[in-house]
Amino acid sequence: MGSILSRIQELAINEGITIGALERKIGASKGVLSRAINNGTDIQAKWLTILVENYPNYSPSWILTGKGNMIISQNTDMKNEELPVAHRTESNEGIPLIPINAMAGAFTGDQSVMEYECDRYIIPSFKGADFLIGVKGSSMYPRYNSGDIVACKRLNLQDLFFQWNKVYVLDTDQGPLIKRIKPGTDKGHVTIVSDNKDYEPFELAIDHIYHVALVVGVIRVE
Repeated sequence: MGSILSRIQELAINEGITIGALERKIGASKGVLSRAINNGTDIQAKWLTILVENYPNYSPSWILTGKGNMIISQNTDMKNEELPVAHRTESNEGIPLIPINAMAGAFTGDQSVMEYECDRYIIPSFKGADFLIGVKGSSMYPRYNSGDIVACKRLNLQDLFFQWNKVYVLDTDQGPLIKRIKPGTDKGHVTIVSDNKDYEPFELAIDHIYHVALVVGVIRVE
């Protein structure tokens, strides 16, 4: 299971940040975590408490003992949270639910696709979203389950600045992907990461990404 120090390093890697950035995030002085990691010494309990408070999606049990899953399942979280209220509308208002075979139209805002092929849903908490798509497969479990619907905001690929470790919907030469994005080995590539550890990360050339959207929310389908 490793040590608490190794799990803190794993958390930082999963978040796409350095140990120094993690120290700043929890308000610790420079070197509080890095010295402990380098020297194999103990960390004060208060820093572990602050770490848990700042990263509530990580299991406290996993951080402290290594037992269980690193990420808290959203199935558990959603029991205590109010999901977005959505209702279908016959008007041109609301957010279009895009079928997979019309993904290119979703990214470009093709009105013929929006008006004639898509159901629309009014979801007040997702006002900034441009379209909805369904999740297929288990590659992003436990973050997203097959059958969930994610709300997406279109981004301009020409001016795009990836927020590392955020989830994006990508239109690629391999088809549509819903994945986390992390840095690649050079500026011309990004690393495509699944939340399900059974799926290996892989690199993708940025010029093989034709359109991109940021996932801004999810509707859980029980």
